[in-house]
Amino acid sequence: MSKDAITRARFLRLLTGAIAGAASAAPLSATQRAIGAGAGGYDFWFTRLKYNSGNWDVDQRMPANLLTSLIDYTSLRVDPKEQVIALSDPRMLSAPFCYLAGHKAVEFSDAERRNFERYVRNGGFVFVDDCNHDIDGLFAKSFEAQMARIFGADALKKLPDDHPLYSSFFKFKGPPATSFELNGWGDDLVHDYLKGITINGRLGVLYSNKDYGCEWDYDWRNKRFLAEDNTRFGVNIIMYALSN
Repeated sequence: MSKDAITRARFLRLLTGAIAGAASAAPLSATQRAIGAGAGGYDFWFTRLKYNSGNWDVDQRMPANLLTSLIDYTSLRVDPKEQVIALSDPRMLSAPFCYLAGHKAVEFSDAERRNFERYVRNGGFVFVDDCNHDIDGLFAKSFEAQMARIFGADALKKLPDDHPLYSSFFKFKGPPATSFELNGWGDDLVHDYLKGITINGRLGVLYSNKDYGCEWDYDWRNKRFLAEDNTRFGVNIIMYALSN
């Protein structure tokens, strides 16, 4: 991936934040400008979205493992600290990538729903992971209902195995399975697909029932015991988000 591609992606995210600030008729604060400009000169910072319903603070070690892999495999200048920002906070509109997960029912407030839609429609990327690994569970049903309300009943669609996401950095033949699936967790199914919402030809929401967040939530010292680094697919997700 070229540095130019990343630069274009960052510009798009910064532009999104500027548009949102103008639309609210309120000037951006110093803190908002710092986050929007990528404080510290970083190419990437991991933003977890905090929402009022459900439980957003799951798989707490996952971001550190994923950020370490970005540093190991890529030349990105990566902020080593996870950012936690409320979905209702306009600051999230300038993030290069957002992560949203949980186990419980999701019910967005009006401000949360408005920011989610604005972010995605203006070029943002949200990776959403169902920590239940259960297509009939509370998180899955409630989150999918929120997406239908915002983007339409048929917006979430299965991604084909030749989607560019699977070759954005490493090569995968569709989504890799997780140990939770293989061990019968949740709905006892191995989901051979991911879903997404595409806006104007660009994937804006990536949705997983595979529980990648918990799969990557381990003590970093245990990584050496893995036959193959399972966070590599997370690197693909982030590199795809930055280049499209």
